[in-house]
Amino acid sequence: MNNEPVKTNELPELVEIIGIKFRNTGKVYYFSPGDIKFSEGEHAIVETVRGVEYGEVALDNRMVSSGEIVSPLKTVLRKATPEDAEKEAQNRELEIAARPLFEDAVKKHDLVMQLVDVEYTFDNAKLIFYFTADGRVDFRELVKDLASTFRTRIELRQIGVRDEARLIGGIGICGRPFCCKTFLSDFNQVSIKMAKEQNLSLSSAKISGTCGRLMCCLKFENEVYENEYRTFPKVDSIVAYGAGKGVIVESNFLTGKVKIRLNDANGTLKTVSPSEIKVIGMAKGDAVDKSLLELEDK
Repeated sequence: MNNEPVKTNELPELVEIIGIKFRNTGKVYYFSPGDIKFSEGEHAIVETVRGVEYGEVALDNRMVSSGEIVSPLKTVLRKATPEDAEKEAQNRELEIAARPLFEDAVKKHDLVMQLVDVEYTFDNAKLIFYFTADGRVDFRELVKDLASTFRTRIELRQIGVRDEARLIGGIGICGRPFCCKTFLSDFNQVSIKMAKEQNLSLSSAKISGTCGRLMCCLKFENEVYENEYRTFPKVDSIVAYGAGKGVIVESNFLTGKVKIRLNDANGTLKTVSPSEIKVIGMAKGDAVDKSLLELEDK
């Protein structure tokens, strides 16, 4: 008797979702739309861990694999109405008015902290103050003072410089709006090694964002560089070119060109396409010229 399990070609379970963005940040949160059909750009009222919030639909109704989401999804409460939009605008005005009151309270308690942003939840059940500080801040008395002033639940949230850049926004050195403000959903670890692999200057001023940290694009562009350079001729490769030989001193898949130093009396530099050369070995540093002289064509 065959006791082997029966194999089935079961399709992954599909779940209907919509994507919601809050405060025009790049991160998109998934919700169940229930029986409501949404279009991108519309607004919805949803319940989050912070309370009831007003958000913009970034992804309209679509089916995705259950493996792509973290269950269970919260269901959208309803579509936003013109009255909801008016209330959201009023909340923004209240947030602006709350700034000087917060700063006065900080001075009163002799605290060193810089206010970055103020946010009311849609139902005014909570008022959140985002701030930066050099170290930990004991703001227990400040919270009590603010609660008595605003008559609502107060939350003080200390954030880092990258989160500060995301909240404020701005224009990067590339001339485009900050990636963290427009489309990045999370901050990933960025390393100086990524800048090296992309043949970028290692000057901190040139590879750091406005926040002072390494630019986020070094991370999400790195995969493209890694994939392309797997097949593109590498720096320090010994190559045959015409009747002579040379070594690659610069390789750039973006331009589709490599720069080689020929093994002639003048060490002539030539910029060529990969199709004009043949890689015949590798060389390192001071061993380049000797290796070129000793290596014979196969």
